Amino acid sequence: MTCLFPIPAFFFLAIILQIAIQQSLAWGHFDPTKGFISLPFNRSYYHIQKPYDLPEDQRYSFINGVHKCWVYSADKTHSLTSRTPARTEIAIQGYNYSSGTWQFEGYGYIPYGTSGVCIMQIFGARPHATTLMLTVHNGTLSYYSSTVLVPYIYDEWFRLNVMHDVDASKVKVYINGTLKIEANGRGGTSHTFKCGVYAQNGYGYSSRVWQFQGNGYVPNGTSGVCIMQVFGATPPLGYM
Repeated sequence: MTCLFPIPAFFFLAIILQIAIQQSLAWGHFDPTKGFISLPFNRSYYHIQKPYDLPEDQRYSFINGVHKCWVYSADKTHSLTSRTPARTEIAIQGYNYSSGTWQFEGYGYIPYGTSGVCIMQIFGARPHATTLMLTVHNGTLSYYSSTVLVPYIYDEWFRLNVMHDVDASKVKVYINGTLKIEANGRGGTSHTFKCGVYAQNGYGYSSRVWQFQGNGYVPNGTSGVCIMQVFGATPPLGYM
């Protein structure tokens, strides 16, 4: 008997640093990248954090410019010593920073049902581990789990810009060119960007595709019984 628990999310991303100007795209009236320099981004600038016992191509792919990350609820941690939940994350390397203003830009697609995951974080803080985490719970995109940024984010591409002014200790999050939150920094001396799917404690299974496999035998005459159930339900999700 096998139960499969996929939690997929899709990301196309770029890293952007301060100075110079990029042409504005048609995602709202404001281009957050204006005044920033786009930095080179290829495989030498990131590595994949995925379940330690699996080959990379079992949880990550890069096809036609789209990074795809997915993880299963029964997956192991990304290292033997980690005590965190399972993840498949793109961890930026070579662009760690401790001062100035840095920006992450990505185009994301989160399929219906993905829930209980962090999709992007600024790693590095003090005394906390992170300066920012963007999470998805039941279709809602939030700053950590406290502030709703987008009530319903499923099944459509969106542009994400995260700006971190280290010296001023401020973080800004833009969705499709619209400022959604300005938050205080959380200390720390070194920071880096990460994105993908990182399961959060207390999450349930959370994908649009679930599969149950089993072998059964029901003898003649058996009647009026339930032989299998999926326990747990909520009202249908809708736009808020």
